[in-house]
Amino acid sequence: MSAEYFCVSCRTPFLNSSPLDENGRCALCRNGLRGFDAAYTFGSYEGALRELIHLFKYGGVRTLAKPFGGHLAVALPRNEQFDAVVPMPLHWLRRWRRGFNQSDLLAREVARRCGVPVIHAVRRRRSTLSQAGLTNAKRRANVAGAFAPKQGRPLEGKRVLLIDDVMTTGATAAACALAIKRAGARYVALLTLARTDRRSMAPVRIPATAGGGFPEESASC
Repeated sequence: MSAEYFCVSCRTPFLNSSPLDENGRCALCRNGLRGFDAAYTFGSYEGALRELIHLFKYGGVRTLAKPFGGHLAVALPRNEQFDAVVPMPLHWLRRWRRGFNQSDLLAREVARRCGVPVIHAVRRRRSTLSQAGLTNAKRRANVAGAFAPKQGRPLEGKRVLLIDDVMTTGATAAACALAIKRAGARYVALLTLARTDRRSMAPVRIPATAGGGFPEESASC
């Protein structure tokens, strides 16, 4: 982290230490509004990484899922262990228009490296407005109740890794993580390719092999 002050759970950076308690947690994490218990990311949402994510997400270059899976493995601490991987669900209409769920493709790659199953335990039950331009409070209100656990409790007592492509304020991930906990999970960590807050990230490095490809990375799961 390049920020001098940041929450130890969600990694949100701050200009000073006043928003943090004696344990280094921000108010949202202290009050359980984050939903997830930890957050990890590979790089900053800018430059080459941002362009590659756009090609993957909007250009339909699905083959990027495999190298991106390697990047996610790099971002995950070696001491973290999980029982299941859950992709951020898309509303059915958006998935139909895009043709795929980018988070689902990423989740499959991470799960393969971790040797744990992908479990689609939550659904997005309503479409939401774009989060762009909204305040943090309005972002949370926009996605409140957007996710719901599916029938059954396949995540009962499990440590779950929630996968998404980009984290902005974390409002969407928080709403989804809360639904995952309602599905029975005891711990939820968020793992993303990029984060939009540039203060919190070190410079992005996208490793390549001599042949121009991407190296395989082993995950810690």
